Amino acid sequence: MTLTADRAVTQKLSLLDELILTLLNDESGYFRQVPGWDLSCAVIGAVLGELSLLSRIDTDMDSLILLDRNETGDPALDPILEKIASEPVQRDAQYWIERLAPRADSIVDLTLDRLVDLEILRHHDGDFWSLAPGLWKQDEYAKPGEGTAADYVKTRISRAIFANEIPDPRDIIIICLINTCDVLRFIFELDEESERRVEFICKMDLIGRSIAAAVSHNLAGSLYRPSAFAKPIPTVSLRHLLRSRHARGGNIPAFFAELAKEYGPVFQIRPPFANPIIFLAGPEMNHWAHRHGRMYLRARDYLEDFEKLYGGSGILPTLDGADHFRYRKSMQPAYSRARLEARLDEVYSNARKYMADWSVGEELPGKTMCRRLVNATLSPLSVSVDTQDLVDDLHKFKERALQTHVVRNLPKFMLRTPGMKRRAKRIGEVVERVQNVHTPAQRAGCPRDLADDLLSMHTSDRQFLPESNLPFVLSAPLIASMYVGDQLGFIIYAMLSQPEFYEKIRDEADALFANRNPDRDEITGPGIDVTRRFIMECMRLYPIVPASYRNVMNTCAVDGYELPQGARVLIAQTATHFMEDVFPDPFSFDIDRYLPPRKEHLGPSYAPYGLGTHTCLGSRWTSLHLAIHVLILVHHFTLEIAPANYKLKISAFPSASVNKKLKFVVTERRRELPV
Repeated sequence: MTLTADRAVTQKLSLLDELILTLLNDESGYFRQVPGWDLSCAVIGAVLGELSLLSRIDTDMDSLILLDRNETGDPALDPILEKIASEPVQRDAQYWIERLAPRADSIVDLTLDRLVDLEILRHHDGDFWSLAPGLWKQDEYAKPGEGTAADYVKTRISRAIFANEIPDPRDIIIICLINTCDVLRFIFELDEESERRVEFICKMDLIGRSIAAAVSHNLAGSLYRPSAFAKPIPTVSLRHLLRSRHARGGNIPAFFAELAKEYGPVFQIRPPFANPIIFLAGPEMNHWAHRHGRMYLRARDYLEDFEKLYGGSGILPTLDGADHFRYRKSMQPAYSRARLEARLDEVYSNARKYMADWSVGEELPGKTMCRRLVNATLSPLSVSVDTQDLVDDLHKFKERALQTHVVRNLPKFMLRTPGMKRRAKRIGEVVERVQNVHTPAQRAGCPRDLADDLLSMHTSDRQFLPESNLPFVLSAPLIASMYVGDQLGFIIYAMLSQPEFYEKIRDEADALFANRNPDRDEITGPGIDVTRRFIMECMRLYPIVPASYRNVMNTCAVDGYELPQGARVLIAQTATHFMEDVFPDPFSFDIDRYLPPRKEHLGPSYAPYGLGTHTCLGSRWTSLHLAIHVLILVHHFTLEIAPANYKLKISAFPSASVNKKLKFVVTERRRELPV
């Protein structure tokens, strides 16, 4: 179903649909700032209102009466109707709103999915939603009007409030709910007269009055809920930290899973001479952070000093809320897999060009080789310049910056050594090179790259992306090659240490590249099924960024524990990768986890790319980019691990990577590299 100017969509919206559409802030990509409990109460109020309009229930100020227990066919409504029907004692609306509010999250998820399926909303990575443009009409006899479905709802509300039209019961209920959430004033400019009109409308219908009264009562009561009965957060003993084999071996996700098993999903570590760090680990914590973290946590605080090192302020990793969503939407095409698929031949060519000098018997340093290989393809693709002579210095500066200003395991003066000052100047060289080749004349006829998009954004809105931010954003692709390269290092090690998988991946590569370079359908299709699942399992066992720092901006309660405003939180999103109840036998390498019916990766418990609003924007690009490098490598060369008895050692800080002692030996040149 497509929303186009010549085809209007006919679809009856439920009260739930209308509530979600009205609360959605298209600028921020999520609901307007309605506190969680308030939103839950309003959602249940909308469910009860819809059931009343469908003649399943009736309500007055004192009781809610079941009229018809037959299902409606709506998966968001029927479980609520069943619950009401199973209650032997007649209750009032307030009771049911209190009782059912914990179910609101799942109801919201169902409603959002339904609106996306109807192409009324668009879903974006990071769990953002925006309104899809198009024509809308409520039934097949109505005339379509310009705009979105949300515009349709707001127009009805506006007519009832400002044009004194007599609203029908549906409009009364939706106005009551939106008004109770205190959102009307953010949608419309209300003067004293219109406020009196809203108050009058809310009293016009008994059902709307009783639901709004129950919601209002719960909203007021919710202000007094947390705090007094919050559970004390367990503190991890220093002995446990020192004795953990996972911590000593650099397997940070497994270490977090071990701590969560002993201390629960919320625990804290108290470093000497520093404020405590609160950890969130487990499936429920991942779900909470993914869906609700945006309301209570922010990324800016712990990255402020880091971004200043690049001369910037308000770079993508430090943005939250509407600015973050706006940035992601603007940059989404640049990080899309489609952009990579359109230039596959360049990727193949640049990867082979980098490998061309490899000779049989040569030892390749695993960490450095993988980073440079990725940069050899990523840099020309994203900024249209060769940066191989600069990339090592940029990576070393970034690592030191993270260790001094984010992880804070090194003193800040370590970033002011002569060597680091020299490497910092490399950032300016990158900016100069990129700007020199991105003039209108030189870019004429060239495929658009990430630098084009960034420079266009800078030109169109110099406040949103100022010149001071260009050093970071234009060097970001080179920094990204560090992370992608480190992930590639784990993948190659895992492949070479497991001959049965190595053989299957090589067979897929040889079939793909048998006669020519594979096109986009071939490189993304079932022909690389084993390679794809192998990479997914490597990312589960060896995630590059196992956790994410956040600061609490609004006090909240999670699983009965209070997170106070200002506290530092570490979301250990990959701890679930090593939890038995999420990934059975978690230390076993099993690529069948990702096949039906198991599909263990579905949901926020599989989180190698992060969670929530800061989920990696280029995740789909990265997964394909990794597959291409693995397939080209095994098609042309045979490698072995050196030393032969090497056992994987993980360098955990500032992000995970293979140990520097790992080498890859070229033992065979299977095919010549095409010029």
